[in-house]
Amino acid sequence: MYPEHTPHAPAQRTVEVHRPTPYPPAVAAPASVVPVQPGAVPSVATVVLPDGRVVTGYALSPMQPEPLATKPPLSGAAVNVALGGVGFLAICGGLLLLTSFIAALTAFIAQLITLAAVIFGGWIAVQAFGASGNTKGGNTFHIRKAIFKRNRFTD
Repeated sequence: MYPEHTPHAPAQRTVEVHRPTPYPPAVAAPASVVPVQPGAVPSVATVVLPDGRVVTGYALSPMQPEPLATKPPLSGAAVNVALGGVGFLAICGGLLLLTSFIAALTAFIAQLITLAAVIFGGWIAVQAFGASGNTKGGNTFHIRKAIFKRNRFTD
């Protein structure tokens, strides 16, 4: 898996050395500097620090923040349209919930009717096929006006 150590020296490779070639500096024509006199000579401020050093410089005027832009007033029609849109969305949501409620109520009533039919049908089946008090030990079935009697065998 791993190469075994070999006693011979590693192969020598030829190495190429690349040296960067410097570019000659670009010679630009010196720009002519025209001194401009300020409209007013700013005052020079001198401050003496607590350790005795003197700092001299121009006094800076404090920066004035830009005035805030005033917002235009809202138009009454725009406010009414926005409120009407919000009201319309609320009504649509309410109608959607109302239709869902009506659908659920309809399904619930259908289930109640089905349950009542099953219970009432079972009660009718018990009355029709249940033991009647007229027979003495068996059930009587009336099929096409013929009477059949079935005996009950008890232990």
